[in-house]
Amino acid sequence: MKFGLLECDHVLDEYHHMAGDYRDMFSNLFSEVEFVFYDVVNGQLPNDIDECDVYLCTGSRRSVYENEEWINQLKAFVQKLYEQQKFYIGVCFGHQMIGEALGGKVQKSERGWCVGVHPFDVLQKQEWMQPYQQSINILMMCQDQIHVLPPEAIVLAKTPLCEVGIIQVGNTFLGIQGHPEFSKEYDKILMENRIERIGQETVETGLKSLTQKLDQVTFVQWVYNFVNK
Repeated sequence: MKFGLLECDHVLDEYHHMAGDYRDMFSNLFSEVEFVFYDVVNGQLPNDIDECDVYLCTGSRRSVYENEEWINQLKAFVQKLYEQQKFYIGVCFGHQMIGEALGGKVQKSERGWCVGVHPFDVLQKQEWMQPYQQSINILMMCQDQIHVLPPEAIVLAKTPLCEVGIIQVGNTFLGIQGHPEFSKEYDKILMENRIERIGQETVETGLKSLTQKLDQVTFVQWVYNFVNK
């Protein structure tokens, strides 16, 4: 199975020593598949949607509702993927793109930033959620959230600060507001360097949460099951 990674951002050079760029993080996370990389933030998209079996869309420091050419091009591409029932997995910005591209609405959360480890509590169990856990811990780093769901979307999991934590639309679209590809070290340095934006209290809470275990392995298996169902 071939995964196309839609790269919507790049890790700053000074952080590369931790885990490389996003293509490295996702390649390590989904180690059982072959990846093709598309530098979407710099205008590169697949020429043919059948180049890959599954498309995985990364996070970004940008917002899906910004009127940028590459964001608009990505939105149109995601709409085409949905129309032709291609598998799409959205992570953070990529998750929000599901909402924005398919008729929902994304905006900054009134609750502020979500950072550190958060429990994603399952609301609707699916057959592909094996091995099953009622709650999975995933790192977060976001301020934007899906505020209005697109038609036919169902919320599968939420966190205490994010009502739309994991969504599914149809049989081929899956999104998570978290960052399963992040390491605790990387999330920590982002929090520490964004204190002025995020807020001291939120960062302190996020840093304390890093003592909790993560469930990336479980989520990755869920994704494999989802695209092979």
